[in-house]
Amino acid sequence: MEARFFEGDAMFHTLGRWFRSLSYHPSSSSHAPVSATLGALKSLLGLAMVVEARDPYTAGHLWRVSQLARLLAERAGLSPQERAYCEAGGFLHDLGKVAMPDHVLFKGGPLTPDEFEIMKTHPTVGAHMLSPHALGSAVHAAVLSHHERPDGEGYPQGLSGASVPMVARVVGLADAFDAMTSDRPYRKGMPMGRATEIIRAERGKQFDARWVDVLTDKVRIHELAHIVGHSDEGLPLASCPVCQGPLAMPRGAGPGMTACRICGAELEVVKTHGVLDLRPTGRKASAEQLQPQPDLALIEVMARGMAPYAACRT
Repeated sequence: MEARFFEGDAMFHTLGRWFRSLSYHPSSSSHAPVSATLGALKSLLGLAMVVEARDPYTAGHLWRVSQLARLLAERAGLSPQERAYCEAGGFLHDLGKVAMPDHVLFKGGPLTPDEFEIMKTHPTVGAHMLSPHALGSAVHAAVLSHHERPDGEGYPQGLSGASVPMVARVVGLADAFDAMTSDRPYRKGMPMGRATEIIRAERGKQFDARWVDVLTDKVRIHELAHIVGHSDEGLPLASCPVCQGPLAMPRGAGPGMTACRICGAELEVVKTHGVLDLRPTGRKASAEQLQPQPDLALIEVMARGMAPYAACRT
């Protein structure tokens, strides 16, 4: 039995209350533009991290998508503000999955047509969640439209061609690349080269031609090695010694106790020759240990990097 801290509607309502309490809005102080944006980004990134923790198999997914989206934007020569929106959109794109039922979100195989119709609502749910937030309009397009396609076969609106917002095209490509190269309970992640080949074959169909060209022509495979399989810069995903599931260790983690939110095992974090290792204690983790916690150090670094180029909108 998997040990998940929150289930279904209870998690959705709990996070909804927390999100509203953390929604930052610009003040009248002389430092309002940057300080309000920094606060808004922190609240959004923290919320996204807790939502991601609902599905522990996707550990680090949001960070990887955000970093790949930023890399693509940099290689394409986008402005600092556009790069910040791509990075923020990549981290926030799956907010709406908080409302997905367990039997859909955690299914270990293909979804039925009815289940897929439910899953197709997550972009709309995420966009709705963002609507009261000071930074919501800046990342709305990435959250709502990252599953749209150039050929019009995407969702939720069936947009096509240039009607798909640019940031959504970037985030959608980054999202798919990470999904293909990441391990799942029912399959291993594919090599980066193979994922790139599949994306190239879908040029102009599932993926925007311009951004496929940026990925395949302007990004080298070795540049992706610090993103794929990681949850932060220089932090590869750890593996639970009990169930072999992925764990994202927080920035600056040291010796102590932690837990696997897949199998519920209590784990001891030890440092051997400067390298962190996980060892099972033989006990089940407590409710406190299983509670998802945002990586506040990572959030601080990311928010400070993006805040000067983003602006809270009233």
